[in-house]
Amino acid sequence: MPSRLLAPDGVGASVVEFTHGGATLIAEDFGAGARPYVLLHGIGMGRSVYVDFVERLPGRIIALDLPGFGEAPEPDRTLTMARHADLIAAFLRNIGVSDAVIIGHSMGSQIGAELAVRHPGLVDGLVLAGPTVNSATRSIREQATYLLRDLMGERPEVLLRGAREYLRGGPHLIRKIRATVVHEPEKAYARVKCPVLVLRGERDPLAPVSWCRKIVDLVPGPATLREIPDHGHGTLISDAKVAADMITEFAREL
Repeated sequence: MPSRLLAPDGVGASVVEFTHGGATLIAEDFGAGARPYVLLHGIGMGRSVYVDFVERLPGRIIALDLPGFGEAPEPDRTLTMARHADLIAAFLRNIGVSDAVIIGHSMGSQIGAELAVRHPGLVDGLVLAGPTVNSATRSIREQATYLLRDLMGERPEVLLRGAREYLRGGPHLIRKIRATVVHEPEKAYARVKCPVLVLRGERDPLAPVSWCRKIVDLVPGPATLREIPDHGHGTLISDAKVAADMITEFAREL
């Protein structure tokens, strides 16, 4: 059985497995309030790395382990970003959520954009945190180089949590990375109609400011770029108060 990992002590939580189309996700659901936050993690990660972030985010939180990450079992074949989005949409419909604020970090930003485009009736707002993959550097080698550069400046807790989750990612991690690199999120961004908040750490080489500004320009609806000082790509993983405050403000204005 999957574990309760994020819910604070004294807060009731449910942890469930959901299977659709041959793939299974794990969802930890806790807190209360309208417009639940749905947290989509990055490549090689899982919901467990966001413990600092969710402690600072008020309301209902639904944190996911996507197929083949965290506690979720490995799917028979690697999911595209669109298939991830369809799986999440089926899950949200199953639990009766149609007003989500999607928070996508790194790879999760690509999935979040596809979810907002393919299933707009489920998404009230979209947060793109450290959005990948920059169209100017779309290769596994370049992305790996930028990730290593970012990790050199990260806090020890980010490195520890990330290393544990990358090991959980298993032997199929390269093909999972390839699925993110071949995806062209700019095509989805140009079709997102809901309000969008783009967040980047000022030291994040995977989400350079030029790319984040391009995203804001592509989105046809309201979109805002905010930078978080003294943070890299792991801006939601540690010292996450500023990010949580910005996202809370964004959701309040929807």
